[in-house]
Amino acid sequence: MDVGILRCKLTRASKLAPLLVLGLCLAGCAATPKVFQAEIADPTDEERMLWPPLPEVPRYRYAGQLLGEVNFKPKAEDEAGGLKSALRWLAGLLAGDAAPLELQRPQSGVVDAAGRIYVADAGRGAIYVFDTVAGELHIWDKADGLANFANPVGLALGAGGELLVADAALGYVVRLDRDGNARGRIGKGLLQRPTGLAYDARGKRVYVADTPAHDIKVFDEQGQLVKTIGQRGEGEGEFNYPTHLAFARGELYVTDTMNSRIQVFSEEGEIAKLRFGSRGLYLGNLVRPKGVAVDSEGNVYVVESYHDHLLVFNPKGALLLAIGGTGLDVGQFFLPAGVWVDRNNRVYVADMFNARVVLFQFLGGGGDEG
Repeated sequence: MDVGILRCKLTRASKLAPLLVLGLCLAGCAATPKVFQAEIADPTDEERMLWPPLPEVPRYRYAGQLLGEVNFKPKAEDEAGGLKSALRWLAGLLAGDAAPLELQRPQSGVVDAAGRIYVADAGRGAIYVFDTVAGELHIWDKADGLANFANPVGLALGAGGELLVADAALGYVVRLDRDGNARGRIGKGLLQRPTGLAYDARGKRVYVADTPAHDIKVFDEQGQLVKTIGQRGEGEGEFNYPTHLAFARGELYVTDTMNSRIQVFSEEGEIAKLRFGSRGLYLGNLVRPKGVAVDSEGNVYVVESYHDHLLVFNPKGALLLAIGGTGLDVGQFFLPAGVWVDRNNRVYVADMFNARVVLFQFLGGGGDEG
């Protein structure tokens, strides 16, 4: 064969290589449906996955963890599965495998009625959307206009399926629709450094923890400031760097972080109905409390970030159970942040410095003890 013709063919082949890779990816990768699956660690050691451990009656079971793309597995191959696998292998060989999308520093989250899990990630500066039904992972990094998220911390579900995002660095709350498109913002120019978020669907109120202002600002659905709850102090109804919020059973739960306690208000927010927690060296004391959440039985979950524990209290504020300790193992945490609960009483913990969200299934019972 003429050398010039050979060179020409090689050159054309090299130019066509990217198109070949794209075609292979389209044929073998993009068309492959996936299913959501929580990563289960050491599923055979059942006793290590129960709290309290046997022979006591377990109240919680380890249910997996969220990491990122690895939570979405390809469905079982059909008869053409061998060819698809070969095409994917060849595409990866020619193009190189891209690093999987993973959580970096998860802060908090929420689960909507369709089962989509939203996670605010301050390290990535984005919202991770784990669509458990469609089998897809989405990353929303656009706040509004030309602005990207800088330090998203608090999340809440608003009216009409909206997602509310408190960005501490931007200094306001972003309203997103179900596709991640900005629909407006709340508190711009009024908030110093918003962190925790909660929404009262009946009263149509948005509660925002403005941490350095030492108060909770309350907005209506149009984004107008309605009132402010609290001021700096240690007394009833006062705060010292409040962070995370939850609204449940007609009550507002506030993590009063530097006062080492949880305060519970009526929906009017006039006076604290309940306060619990104190500084100390014993398990159950609150040194640096962060996330707070409530399940359907009224159990209150508090993240004790300093000692890396998830603490479970009854509705009266009495300690029921502690899960955690510092580490990477099942049931251990490394500087955890937020906690939230879905409709099925699955408890999610943002294990921030382990770059994951840990899932526990509440098995019921024990909520009225103590």
